[in-house]
Amino acid sequence: MTLRAAGIIAEYNPFHNGHAYQLSQVRTQTDADLIVVAMSGNWVQRGEPALMDKWQRAQAALAGGVDLVVELPTTSAVQPAHLFAAGGVQVLAALGCQWLAFGTEHPDLDYGQLMAHLPTNPATFKRFDQTYATLFQGYLRDQTGITLNAANDILGFFYALANRQAGSPLRLVPLSRRGSQHNDQQIADQARFASATAIRTAALAGDWDAVRSVVPETTLAALQTTQLTSWEDFWPLLRYQLISSAVTDLGALYQMREGVEYRLKKAALPATSFAAFMHAVKTKRYTYTRLQRQATSVLLQTKPAEMLAGPQYLRVLGYNAVGRQYLHQIKKHVALPLVSRADREWQQKLGALDNRAGLVRSLVTGVAQDDGRIPVMFPDSQRLSRKLP
Repeated sequence: MTLRAAGIIAEYNPFHNGHAYQLSQVRTQTDADLIVVAMSGNWVQRGEPALMDKWQRAQAALAGGVDLVVELPTTSAVQPAHLFAAGGVQVLAALGCQWLAFGTEHPDLDYGQLMAHLPTNPATFKRFDQTYATLFQGYLRDQTGITLNAANDILGFFYALANRQAGSPLRLVPLSRRGSQHNDQQIADQARFASATAIRTAALAGDWDAVRSVVPETTLAALQTTQLTSWEDFWPLLRYQLISSAVTDLGALYQMREGVEYRLKKAALPATSFAAFMHAVKTKRYTYTRLQRQATSVLLQTKPAEMLAGPQYLRVLGYNAVGRQYLHQIKKHVALPLVSRADREWQQKLGALDNRAGLVRSLVTGVAQDDGRIPVMFPDSQRLSRKLP
């Protein structure tokens, strides 16, 4: 039997009840035999270190009902929405997925109408990065009368656009999100669903009573037994890079524009924490997300050429029996190299950036991320069994 796959692009930072609900909806609304997830690695879209490493998050996803987890490379994972979406679509299309499911505040949006009114001049569209989000939303509102304010509506639009630009290899399955808003800061009393932002805040504070109600038991156990990370853990490493690097070298890194490298370097020495550093460098022009991505670029020493190259391989992080069967089905036909083990050649060439991203994390946690690591092989008997409301 030929297996058919539905794809999801996610961070699972961490995997929570809203994600489990989404998986149940994907199985209901598609004819897919399995669910494949392109998941961010050790650094996520907002320019932050993931709360748990990519292996722990892959394990939680498999426990929650995902069949195959493949890494969304750093080149796509730590990017503005349109590049994040394009990389995810490329990975899922290369894996032969037939559907792309995603959560959105307004699943009835007419993406075709929105795309029909985009500017035809490519140079105009290149302005629509995170810094010009307001301009982008205003342009669509003026052209179509539709306002995209919610983060997942904007991301859903870019999924649709990336899919069209790739030749529409995936059938879009927009799903209504359940629970809190994307960036809600706190977990509501007696809630069953909460934003990942609120869950991270509570987990870092050790508020397990709040976290327990909004994540599966497997996620809770992982959160309670591992070293959780935030930017503060990486501040000494970032600070050293900023202080010791020449301004010209900083200026050659990805997303360093308009002399921002001078501002970052000047603020590094007096700042005693990452929070103090961000407060010092924040301006009206630069969002916190943009600054965090620039900080990530400094820490990982990312160059424009490698960040704009897009996915170059498919790194398998984990699978169950169905996911393994699907890999066997597609392995001779995939459009990008399948990587199950990070050998020396991968670490030095194709996977050099992701290897650096893992090495930096291992300096903080002491846990190797790529060297010697093989995919998580998950037994179906350990799948999440409890039902969600």
